[in-house]
Amino acid sequence: MVVVGIIIAVIIGGFTILQLSMILRMKLKKGKKVPSLGGAYGRRIKKGDRVLLYFYSTNCRACKAITPIVKSLQKKRRDIFSINISKDMETAQKLSVMGTPSFVVVEEGIIKEYKAGAISEQGILDLIGAT
Repeated sequence: MVVVGIIIAVIIGGFTILQLSMILRMKLKKGKKVPSLGGAYGRRIKKGDRVLLYFYSTNCRACKAITPIVKSLQKKRRDIFSINISKDMETAQKLSVMGTPSFVVVEEGIIKEYKAGAISEQGILDLIGAT
């Protein structure tokens, strides 16, 4: 029984360290210049526009709940972009996205905000600076 407890503690500790590592990497990206990116979002970033990049994957449960909300917002706004990491891993790697869902706010070519995990529709609007 003690061995099982130790194994569980090691697993939980490892998971916690992984989460903290991911949070630290995201915080270190804030304020950094965005590398050159392709596509419509790359052009908007190059112009200096404020954009929200939403990274998702099709096998992510949280993404399945959030993606319809993001798609609905995209119909009303031109500054929100969805990036399926299964199809565009290069962009995710350039921005050090380590999990989905993740949100990256870029303004004037600089990463202003980085959020990992599920957030509400209002949280998404708050990230992009909408009221």
